[in-house]
Amino acid sequence: MSGTSEGPAPAADLIRPAVTESKGEASPRTDVPYSTGVPDSHESHPSPGPLESLEDGRLGSAFSAAPLAMAVVNRDGLVVSANDSFGALLGKAGAALTGLVAAELMDLKSDARTWDAYREVLRGRQAKLSCTRRVKHPDGHVLWVQVTVAPLPAEEHGVLLSLTDISARRELQARLRHLEMHDPVTRLPNRTLFFERLSAALEAESYEQGGTGRIGLCYLDLDGFKAVNDTLGHRVGDRLLAAVAERLTRCADEAGYARASSPLVARLGGDEFALLVEDSTGTDQLAELAESVLKALQAPFDLSGQRLSLSASIGVVERHASGTTATGLMQAADTTLYWAKADGKSRWTLFDPERNAHRMTRQALASTLRPAIERGEFTLEYQPLVGMENGRLRGVEALVRWNHPQFGMLTPNRFIGLAEEDGSIVQLGHWVLVTACRQARRWQLDHPDEPPIFVSVNVAVRQVWDSDLVADVAETLAETGLDPRLLQLELTESAVMGSAGRPLQTLQALSDMGVHIAIDDFGTGYSNLAYLSRLPVSVLKLDGSFVRGFQYEGEGVPPNPADEVIVEAMIQLAHRLGLSVTAECVETSAQAARLRRIGCDTGQGWLYSRPVAPDRISELLGTKACNQAS
Repeated sequence: MSGTSEGPAPAADLIRPAVTESKGEASPRTDVPYSTGVPDSHESHPSPGPLESLEDGRLGSAFSAAPLAMAVVNRDGLVVSANDSFGALLGKAGAALTGLVAAELMDLKSDARTWDAYREVLRGRQAKLSCTRRVKHPDGHVLWVQVTVAPLPAEEHGVLLSLTDISARRELQARLRHLEMHDPVTRLPNRTLFFERLSAALEAESYEQGGTGRIGLCYLDLDGFKAVNDTLGHRVGDRLLAAVAERLTRCADEAGYARASSPLVARLGGDEFALLVEDSTGTDQLAELAESVLKALQAPFDLSGQRLSLSASIGVVERHASGTTATGLMQAADTTLYWAKADGKSRWTLFDPERNAHRMTRQALASTLRPAIERGEFTLEYQPLVGMENGRLRGVEALVRWNHPQFGMLTPNRFIGLAEEDGSIVQLGHWVLVTACRQARRWQLDHPDEPPIFVSVNVAVRQVWDSDLVADVAETLAETGLDPRLLQLELTESAVMGSAGRPLQTLQALSDMGVHIAIDDFGTGYSNLAYLSRLPVSVLKLDGSFVRGFQYEGEGVPPNPADEVIVEAMIQLAHRLGLSVTAECVETSAQAARLRRIGCDTGQGWLYSRPVAPDRISELLGTKACNQAS
């Protein structure tokens, strides 16, 4: 219909407050029926015909000629008189509007809040109503108007309805909002609009009224994009981002074909993009979308003679919208994107709750490592190192444990890597060194008639670089009174082989002091045997992977003869270089017998003992650690 509204303005478009200057606290009557938007006869006032004020010729002329669009509406809600400006906005002559229902012209009934306020103004219970409406002109164009309803003097028995065309202002606001909510490089929705849409999708009313009630997200990062910017410049980088945006949009359009809506594609910043899937049907839909994105980005990009190739890593999250927050969803997506990159890039990875729980535990441990050292939550256990010839205790390896108040007793593989990453390994390593040397000296004093046993302490490479290890060892030995020859420091093969500069100088200084240096896990790294002869090393500890091949005791699959040949060759080489050999992971008598036969010096493993408390080591002093090995 000419001049009819296209629906109520969004809630944000209503002028707050829509109803002002209340004349009383009486609440609107909801029991009054309406047929055409006017009060019942017992509520309405007699229609006086043309209002007396408009019978004044001068006032009537002013009303008709006024540039402000105005109409007089009686208490029944009918237009009594409208000027030409009012009619022009609705595409009719002002006189042609007389007798029409004003509420229908402005579609005031479509919004319950506005409709109730309008009726209150008609009844004289509210002083004013202001709201915004969108109306369609008969020629097809749409107008935005601000509607104001204000009462006329009491004797006039009506209200004045005025309209102001605010279309230009609304258009400007829309342009400004588009600029504010879209990325200038790719023209995609930006981070602000993305989170606005995401938050709206997670509101209960969005998914409780229909749909699947699920939500999905593909969060992607371009692999190697920084290199493009650094080598070809930001202009080329921006053009590449725009080209990527086009392909992502095409993927979203194809994914949305025959569905209620397409995924929202947004640029979140830098080379990060997101595809938001509302009412997702499950992980299969998200996996299919991620695959299509990877495939679309694999084709080279031609940018004015520049042919560029790139890939992307994608974190995929799909879950019920209920109970999900925007922050939680993005954290899961960010974590999963990190997994995709860590797993080798150019791939998509689905969020795994168990893997995430492990990560959260890891973060919890990392954040409490340093305070735990200060609180004394760490303890040492000692695993015997036994002479292969006679089965007697020769030494012990100190193994640190974390008695965590929440996770219980933790072994080194749960926290040593974290300590190396954040540098707390220096503080923890110093504590282990002092505690182990003090305990070794205590055993020596408590058992003066027994040959003293040495203690072996693991040292991380970071301790060599980030602390004065030589000074720490010298100070500890002086403080505890332990003979340097009773201290052995273990470093991994990868840390020792190829050492130069400060690490090599440190090892040499410790060796000159009388401390023994052992290479742990020997045979698993990049053994430079020629370099081995120039290192100040006195012990090789064979990795357990070599020793496990010796477990055969007459049942099952016999061992590969090559295992024994390799181990025997390493032992002979070590002996020729003046080094002794310790075998790790000795678990059976057969292993011990074969290792003893080929000349291994000491063994360590569950055959002899698991890591135990210091008092148990005291019991083993002077006895054979394992009768079977004798």
